[in-house]
Amino acid sequence: MITSVSNPKIKNLISLKKSARERRKQESFLVEGPRMFFEIPAGQLREVYLTEEFEHRFGDRLAGYRYECISDNVCRHLSDTRTPQGVIAVVRPRHWPLSDLISSAGVPCFMVLENLQDPGNLGTILRTAEAAGVTGIIMNRDCVDPYNPKVIRSTMGAVFRMPFLVVEDLAGALAAMKREGILVYAAHLEGKIFYEEDYKKPAAFLIGNEGNGLTDETASLADRLIRIPMKGNTESLNAAMAAGLIMYEVMRQRDWS
Repeated sequence: MITSVSNPKIKNLISLKKSARERRKQESFLVEGPRMFFEIPAGQLREVYLTEEFEHRFGDRLAGYRYECISDNVCRHLSDTRTPQGVIAVVRPRHWPLSDLISSAGVPCFMVLENLQDPGNLGTILRTAEAAGVTGIIMNRDCVDPYNPKVIRSTMGAVFRMPFLVVEDLAGALAAMKREGILVYAAHLEGKIFYEEDYKKPAAFLIGNEGNGLTDETASLADRLIRIPMKGNTESLNAAMAAGLIMYEVMRQRDWS
């Protein structure tokens, strides 16, 4: 059993928890908790660390897993939650080429995120996108790290199933989609009411930063501007809420109209 937080393996896990740079460098991220742990695809699982209590509780489901035991104190240091759940896994990211997503079967629907900063927003968008049947999520490098522990936790497992990718050149990615006949919409305060558009053809939707929205440069790349109608004195909606409304309107139009 590993009992010291000074153990080299544990120090490395702590660096993966805290540093996006380390996660990118090592091509690894952390997952904790039994629900998400047992959903990790076998090909992506690298290392497993768990407490004796977790081993006793889930021993019948651990057959075939290779793992190391850690003390409760070490688990507390590794956990990103107030109540550690006894298991920490090191996971290899999956990479989806943009060209593969664009050419996937069916009528594609993409969510394209610029400069999103809140981990909870990104995780919720990933989770909602899976539920709404979105083809994939594309985000620029200035978005919050998709492998941030808070993002991973809020996806509730969708991170293993929802295709997403981080691009260095957002404009280039949009141009590639346009060449394949994908219409690009931008959520914008000066746009047309989004219920009035037809989303039955291939589409991509730009969602901007929580505080500032889309940059003018990125908004100018859209084919059309759309907005969500609001009453009262509310100026804007939470980014994840706005994305969710758009995703479900697309699904409603394509599946029930």
